[in-house]
Parts: sequence; C-alpha cells; structure tokens
Amino acid sequence: MTLRRATTPPMGWNSWDCYGTTVTEAEVIANAEFMAEHLSAHGWDTIVIDADWADPTARSHGYSEDAPLLVDGFGRLQPDPVRFPSAADGAGFTALADRLHAMGLKLGVHVMRGIPRVAVAADLPIAGSDETAAGIADPTNSCEWNPHYAGLDHTRPGAQAYYDSCVEQFAEWGLDFIKADDLLWPYQAADIEAYSRAVDRVDREIALSLSPGRDLSAAHLEHLRRHATMWRVCDDVWDDWDHIEPNFARLARWAPVAGEAGWPDADMLPLGRIGIRAERGEPRQDRLTPAQRRSLVTLWVMARSPLMIGGDLPSSDPTTIALFTDDAVLRILRESTGNREVLRERDLVVWTAEAADVRWAAVFDLSGTAREESFDSRGLGFGAAPGGVVDVWSGAPVLVDPVRVQSDVARGVAPGSSAVRVALDPHGCVLLRV
Repeated sequence: MTLRRATTPPMGWNSWDCYGTTVTEAEVIANAEFMAEHLSAHGWDTIVIDADWADPTARSHGYSEDAPLLVDGFGRLQPDPVRFPSAADGAGFTALADRLHAMGLKLGVHVMRGIPRVAVAADLPIAGSDETAAGIADPTNSCEWNPHYAGLDHTRPGAQAYYDSCVEQFAEWGLDFIKADDLLWPYQAADIEAYSRAVDRVDREIALSLSPGRDLSAAHLEHLRRHATMWRVCDDVWDDWDHIEPNFARLARWAPVAGEAGWPDADMLPLGRIGIRAERGEPRQDRLTPAQRRSLVTLWVMARSPLMIGGDLPSSDPTTIALFTDDAVLRILRESTGNREVLRERDLVVWTAEAADVRWAAVFDLSGTAREESFDSRGLGFGAAPGGVVDVWSGAPVLVDPVRVQSDVARGVAPGSSAVRVALDPHGCVLLRV
C-alpha cells in the first residue's frame, strides 16, 4: 500500500486562489522558497499546482474552451513548457520536484476525473492496454464544469490502465500529493476506487486528496477512508463570510471522524494576496476582516481540517502570514483529540478539544455584532474552578470569576462553578486554553 496516511492534517499552499489555471514555475518556486524560509518550521511542507497546468492557453477567470491540453503519446497530461520551462523535452515535473525536495518540501498537482478530450479525439493508445482513448471514454459521465475531459467507462480494463499510467508517471516525476477533482459531486465511486488503486500500485507514497465536496454525505465515510488521504466536505470557499459560515455546521458533522484514517477537508484558506490571475475576483488582499480571518483559522484548526493556504505567500500581508506561524494555535491541529462542537445557541458556537495536559475551547460569534458573553466554565470543558485560563491567540490571561450566588452578574452559572467572560468582535472568536 502506497496511499499515504497522514498522521496529522496535511499543511501546504495551493495556487488556485491567487493564480487559477495560470500559475508559472517561477511563481511556484517563489512560494516554495517563502514556505521553506518562513513556514516549514511550523509544519507547512506541501506545494500544490492547481488546475490546467497542461493548458498553453490558460487564462484567468475560468477555463479556456477547447483548450489544446498537452498530452504525451498515451494521452497523459504534460506541463506547459512555456509556463514550466524545466518541463521541456518531456521532462515533466521532475526538476521542479527535485528542487522542492531539496528545500524539504513536497510537490503536488491537481488532476481531473476522466481523460482529456484531446486524447479521445486523437484516439491515442493507452499504456499497458490494448485499448485506446476513444474506446474507454464515456461521454455520458463527463464533468459539468470543466470542459476539457471525458468520463471513463469502467467496464473497460483500459480505464484502470489509463489511471495506472498517469499515476506511474507522477511517481516517476517524484510527486508526493495528488488533488483529484470532480470525484465527490456527484459521488463517483468507480473513479475513486480506480484512482486509489492506481496510487496503491506505484512504488512511492503519494497522498490522495478528493474534491470538490459539495453536498457530501457522511454515509460515504468508510469508502472515503479506504480510498483517500483527505476529502473535501464543501464546494470552493472564497473570502466571503457567507462562504465560511456554512462550514460551521459541516465541520460539526465531520470533525469527530477526522484522524489518521482520513481527514475531512474544509477547503483552502482564502487568505492573503489572492485573485492575482484567479478563477474569481480581481487582485486583492482578501476581503475578510481581521476577526473573520482569525475565526476561519481557528475553526479549521479546531476541526483538524487540512490547511492549504490560498494566497500568494511572498506578497501577502505580514499580519496574515502571522496567522500561519502561531505554534500555540497549530498545536491543536497536531495534537488534539475529542474535537467537537458542544454548543450552538443565540448565534454563538462553542468548540472544545483536549490533549494530555491541556484543554481548549473556542467561542465564535455568528451574529456579526460585537458582544460580551459569560460562560459556565464547566460548559467549556474546563471544570468548576479552572486556573490559568489563557487567550491562545494573544497569550493574555482571561478573567474567571468563582460564582457563589446565582444572579444576573453571572447569568446561567450556578453557585459552585465559575464564570468565564469573553468579548467577541463581529464574526470573531476567542480561543481559550487551560
């Protein structure tokens, strides 16, 4: 078995939010160098090239119709050598992978379900099979939103052989991570199994990430665990609170099953300098408020979601980069257990988690209105008389008042326990530790 099982949620950078389909080798290297210098000591180690790296006509704000994707003689995608000069003469991503490995990083790429239409049109042979691209294509099950691929007919042995040949080439290039798209909405069980099987057959550990996750049911959990390292539980998340807020409910469902057997993925962190040549929006520092950014990172960490930064690292605001280097926060991602939502009332959400020597509680405001709230320390999982409660993000001590008389001063806290008082910014959070 060579499907990589991650002992902690994967952490990395993905080119989609800032460069869409147009990222270049120079931009990938710039982000890798930044990660190696500033983030790798905090656990960040993976660089992922997102969609259409084989398209010489790639553009911002969508996919090029009838794109002349570059493929080899067996219909396998090849990097555009104009954007990726080291890929010239059929070298693929080998040189780029070697360069990142020398930095202590991993390299991943995005792929789509199915086979490129250009390979089908040319009826190219399939490596390891007597069948051809046109013979294994299934045009009745093609992607609804990316026009470049036809589905595969899994009653034909050549379909498995095609995926095997693609992953074998990725392994030869030295890739460590595959983001396989158009597999979860709708749920394409045959393709998931075939792609996972292909990863298992190569002599290299490769993490397999499945997307896009829209309307994903937890009824698929055991199938996902058998066949993937991580899987998306939502559609694309952008820098808009209306995209982030629904993930509170989704992660409440998925976080309790997160673990080494597989990691539910809340999508990329759309933070920092995004939209540069992206699929959506113009160049910008993300449009979230500082409080919303902190809530986003806190929720993803408390749910132990994989973390993939979407912003261009070298040009992102330093205050945003600081969100990715707080080891007291990232410890929750690496070490915590029992991560779950314990309260959702009055536009307030509370999550708790624990490790051998520490307990955490995160309090979130969903109302968009600044407020002060008092909580029973027992309801935060801190016991009746906690000592040394700390705001994890700031490191400041948090006021805890023993309650001896029931009153409006500590409403909702019975005598014998303690009141923990917090101030919340609109859509903000407080992350507590004891």
